Amino acid sequence: MEITGAELLVKALQCEQVDTLFAYPGGQAVDLFHALYGVQGIDIILPRHEQGLIHAADGYARSTGKVGVCLVTSGPGAANLVTGIATANYDCVPLVCFTGQVPTHLLGNAAFQEIDIAAVTRSISKYAVTVMKRDELAGIIKKAFRIARSGKPGVVVVDLPKDIQQALGSGVYPKEEDCGTKSGDPLSEGQIKRLLNCLREAKRPVFLAGGGVHIARAGSEMTALAEKTGIPVVTTIMGKGVLPTDHPLYVGNVGIHGSYAANMAVSQCDVLFSIGVRFSDRITGKAEEFAKGAAIIHVDIDPASISRDIKPEISVKADAKEAIVKLLEYTPEFDFAGWRQRVRVWKRKRPLAAGQYSDSGVTPFAVIQKINQLFSDAVIVTDVGQNQLWTTQFLELTRGKRLLTSGGFGTMGYGLPAALGAKLGNPHKDVLAVCGDGGLQMTVQELATAVVYELPVIICVLNNGYLGNVRQWQEMFYGRRYSCTCMRYRRSCPDRCSAPSRRCPEYTPDFVRLAESYGAKGIRVSEGGQIGRALMDARGERKVPVVIEFIIGREENVLPIVPPGKGIEEMVFAE
Repeated sequence: MEITGAELLVKALQCEQVDTLFAYPGGQAVDLFHALYGVQGIDIILPRHEQGLIHAADGYARSTGKVGVCLVTSGPGAANLVTGIATANYDCVPLVCFTGQVPTHLLGNAAFQEIDIAAVTRSISKYAVTVMKRDELAGIIKKAFRIARSGKPGVVVVDLPKDIQQALGSGVYPKEEDCGTKSGDPLSEGQIKRLLNCLREAKRPVFLAGGGVHIARAGSEMTALAEKTGIPVVTTIMGKGVLPTDHPLYVGNVGIHGSYAANMAVSQCDVLFSIGVRFSDRITGKAEEFAKGAAIIHVDIDPASISRDIKPEISVKADAKEAIVKLLEYTPEFDFAGWRQRVRVWKRKRPLAAGQYSDSGVTPFAVIQKINQLFSDAVIVTDVGQNQLWTTQFLELTRGKRLLTSGGFGTMGYGLPAALGAKLGNPHKDVLAVCGDGGLQMTVQELATAVVYELPVIICVLNNGYLGNVRQWQEMFYGRRYSCTCMRYRRSCPDRCSAPSRRCPEYTPDFVRLAESYGAKGIRVSEGGQIGRALMDARGERKVPVVIEFIIGREENVLPIVPPGKGIEEMVFAE
């Protein structure tokens, strides 16, 4: 029996066990939505903007381990996915994005709402294709899901011209094939021997765990390897949580906003055993100074990530989990007690919480600490900026908690919609979004999505009235020239401003009233004693989202910080 291409897509989604579809209709996708009408088993979520849509799919995928699936129309609908595609692909999130397209005979003719989205996204996705023949549709969709989830996960874009959607053809969808979920090579005996010899010769080894360990779902195995070897573990922001943060072998995050102990451990180690790490500039600081006295081992599933920024002594192309499991079989116990004690001294000497105080008692540290105390089974999503950095510094992660954040691309506006996707994928978990006042306004319309789908997420807004991360750089490195970073600015303000004052205008918008206008609940916190009660009140809401606006110090900084062009051991601290 022949069916339309649109009907085949619906069948494919069912065969791929897609239970949640993030979708926004339009003229060149109306046939797809017609085919989806009344379909059982697929929850279709209509966000308020395509960028919010793809971030929600991203949050769903990261928090569940499933492939996130999007559907939008052509032209601006497809173009509005671009930021989210890059965001997800940088962080290896498996997404399949279906886009409507003008009929094939109009391609290249500047037709209404035409865009070559496959060409636009090819450099920021894992695979992008326009379907040109109806009889190739089933195979391309199957390939899309296989590519998105296999090896190093990523984003696949499938562009569907309108005539392909309408054309009749076979209703057969390929059966499950060998998806090759791991593209790394198994460790050989020779590689294992070489790795173990390096550790045997070490006096001051450190494990550096990145987001690849999370992607491989290898947190338990990484913890076991650390415990068996007795080697301290530092993480990237994306790797935080692979060991519980209260584990005695966990040191902290490394990088330009890393902890003193983690940065010192990496700077003074003699073997840096890195697993699932990209070695971006946010981690290394001045690359020439990074772990310069250490033999670096780099294990990663993506050969393109190896030797790109940091040259390792030993490189291994392997899936993180497979490599860790193999090492556990052969690794003996070591004695690094003296080295561990040295690391513990660094942790005591410069704790991250040092200097975290304010007259009101409302500080980022106080907010995150209260979240630590009150939420044990939760997904915490951050936006990007100072809110992200404070959260990744102070948040305690145990086996019941998960952190989601835009690490590679640093996308403002990610937090709220990604939290909605996480809540849809984890309805029985508490889900919190930690946002800045600037980033929240980029996708704040998704409050409507939270209300209509009855998603009781908690949105914690750290409001300092600035685009705080850039303002901090302007303060520290650009002579306090606060150019275009004050969110209280009015045209009547002075031309030049280098500090807040009591004469500053009121903030726009009023977040409490804005939340209420959407049908959400709004709470403002201006005193430290109100933090816990506000969070508990929000947690008690079962059907509506709650926006909690925390009024923090206007020039609160994220410290320590490594200045531009410096090595990660050259940190600046609060006085």
